[in-house]
Amino acid sequence: MRHIISLLLQNEAGALSRVASLFSTRGYNIESLSVAPTADARFSRLTLVTHGSNQVVDQINKQLLKLVDVVSMADMTRGDHIERELLLLKLRVDDAGQAKAEELVQREGARVLDDTQATFTVELPSPGCGVAEFFVTWWAGGRVRPVGRRGAWAIGRGAQALSSAVANS
Repeated sequence: MRHIISLLLQNEAGALSRVASLFSTRGYNIESLSVAPTADARFSRLTLVTHGSNQVVDQINKQLLKLVDVVSMADMTRGDHIERELLLLKLRVDDAGQAKAEELVQREGARVLDDTQATFTVELPSPGCGVAEFFVTWWAGGRVRPVGRRGAWAIGRGAQALSSAVANS
């Protein structure tokens, strides 16, 4: 099962390396990873996507909380959350495929950033599954050129947020 785990980390050199090392030494894979600053310069927010049974992910979460740099964590997929992913790609489009490309872009809520002759540069912000389906549709036709894909990130609905006594002091 796919899990999106959000961590509040101390903003220290090596913190990300220690998280990644925990995964690699235990043979777990990180599908995507994103780190961003928070309003408090002492902390960063790390969002990662991994796959595993609930038991495996429970074990990962327990191990993450033992790391000195981890202030708090949440498995976003276990609660009510909002999830997004971003895909930027260039589509090779011939004259015959232009109408199909325009229709698919509009239907999927994508946005054309550049439409030069024979190429569309497309941005698709979407829930994770929408990005994957859009990508597969175009990849199958051999029409995808360079791709930039930002992994999933999530935030809890309502008042829930990553925090701790340390973060609030």
